[in-house]
Amino acid sequence: MSRNEGEAWSTAQVAAALAVGAIAVLIIGTQPIVLGALLEAKALTLEGVGLVAMGEIVAVGLGVVLGDALLPGAQLRRITIIAALLTAALDLLTLRAVGDSALIAVRAAAGLAEGVLVWGTTGVIVRCAQPARIGGVFFVVQTLAQAALGLVLAKAVVPPWGWQGAFVALALLSALVCVLAWLQPAKLAPLAPAAASGFRWSLATALPLAVVFLQLATLGAFWAYLDPLAQAAGFDAQAAQTLIAGVLVMQVIGGSVGSLAVRRWPVLPLLALASALLAAATLTVHSLPPGRPQAFALACAVFGFVWLFMLPFHIGLAFRADASGRLAGLVPAAQLLGSAFGPLVASFMVQGEDASPVPLASAGFAVLAALLLLGTRRAVAVAPA
Repeated sequence: MSRNEGEAWSTAQVAAALAVGAIAVLIIGTQPIVLGALLEAKALTLEGVGLVAMGEIVAVGLGVVLGDALLPGAQLRRITIIAALLTAALDLLTLRAVGDSALIAVRAAAGLAEGVLVWGTTGVIVRCAQPARIGGVFFVVQTLAQAALGLVLAKAVVPPWGWQGAFVALALLSALVCVLAWLQPAKLAPLAPAAASGFRWSLATALPLAVVFLQLATLGAFWAYLDPLAQAAGFDAQAAQTLIAGVLVMQVIGGSVGSLAVRRWPVLPLLALASALLAAATLTVHSLPPGRPQAFALACAVFGFVWLFMLPFHIGLAFRADASGRLAGLVPAAQLLGSAFGPLVASFMVQGEDASPVPLASAGFAVLAALLLLGTRRAVAVAPA
């Protein structure tokens, strides 16, 4: 097999591409802070929180898919600059949006542009000589960036300037991508056509994706409503935002441990344990009376650690059912759809200003995932070679 263009890229070029993708997904990691600020300012209803979160996440995924299908890799630099300018413009247009419907529309449009930026970063990663390693680096980098921005928003931006300041900050960071576009690779060479893998759909190949979907629905539902849940537990607005940033830090720790453990520990038991811990954490949050912020924070820390810890095992679960890797390529799509589905379901469970049913929805998703893991084990065991 001939060497692809990615093998000749410099470290600086790859780092710039990873930075572009990390900026593109900053909003996803800081949604609880931004949406919580919108909610506190009465610019968004509690029911609208889940719909805005879902709409932008789905749009990011759609932007990636459309980029892969329609955009020419030979014009990566130009496309990156245009997508960055559109993202920045839509971040600023958000300041003019009034009401749930307008915010849903503007943030979904921003998600499409952000998805195109992620498409470019993904294109660079898969063309590198060691795509798995570079992809792991990107995963940790984006979470660190989200944690850092979350802390800045909670401490220095939202208190004096409100939710408007958060979107101005996001717009400025999106504009920075125009500079990074000149540092990243200028174009993407076409990928070599994949050989026939023999992949076919069956119960054994469908169940792993269903597990991934449900576990990410667990995360998405709770994450979108973490700010109002924290305030109901006794945190003030700034403390709740600081807590969210702390959860992002726990994600980084969990992801680092998971990346080291994925080749050493069995996949199915670890994912079952992850579902059990997620259910325990969210049920703990639901059962806590007001005035127990330490216990609430501990449950959130467990939640954040498990979040990124289990994601490397999703790829292992897919390879367990399909050694060709075709199924593993669908794992990110299942993760993204699950992340959007969770807030959607949660949005139908909130009543007025009361988000207390949301942890029950998350726990329910986690339990269903654990049950499907049992089905996955049996299906793979009887699947034909």
